[in-house]
Amino acid sequence: MTKIKICGLSRECDIDYANRILPEFIGFVFYKGSKRYVTPENAAELKSRLDYRIAAVGVFVDEDPETIAGLVKSETIDMIQLHGSEDSKYIARLRELTECPIIQAFRVESAEDISRAAVSEADFILLDSGAGSGKLFDHALIKDLSRPYFLAGGITPDNVKDVIKKFAPYAVDASSSMETDGFKDFDKMNALVNAARD
Repeated sequence: MTKIKICGLSRECDIDYANRILPEFIGFVFYKGSKRYVTPENAAELKSRLDYRIAAVGVFVDEDPETIAGLVKSETIDMIQLHGSEDSKYIARLRELTECPIIQAFRVESAEDISRAAVSEADFILLDSGAGSGKLFDHALIKDLSRPYFLAGGITPDNVKDVIKKFAPYAVDASSSMETDGFKDFDKMNALVNAARD
């Protein structure tokens, strides 16, 4: 069954929402340029409220590997998601510091982007139309991809069932489509989980 990740949680009520619907993953954004940014201290507090069945993914953009490893060691995050220009050397350095699973995100605009993602040295890849843009990319580009992947970009309660049926991704990832006026909306989160698991 396709797993569910809801990204960009930043408030105590967001964690409470997640605990009610139990997606397999939630995401904390540690990139200061994001409107969904959380400080390490805030994330640690939120993680302490999170149901143990949900894995917390830390989202980073070209962050210092030692900083990321510190968040793993403190058990603030359970997985690492890379959204910048991190390369194989960067991933190798992270692996020296931690055994935490790594997701590498790729913005998909062409078949070449899929080819790059296919050979990533991360444990998982995430295919996205662009960071938090909420727009769908051409999913036909991924029909021949053989490795498991997270699928992000324009995933909504209205289309998630069709996306899962057509592509069977390892997981779907939603962020901006789960919000109303810039904040997580329980009804939208609940609708996504119900539609995906129906």
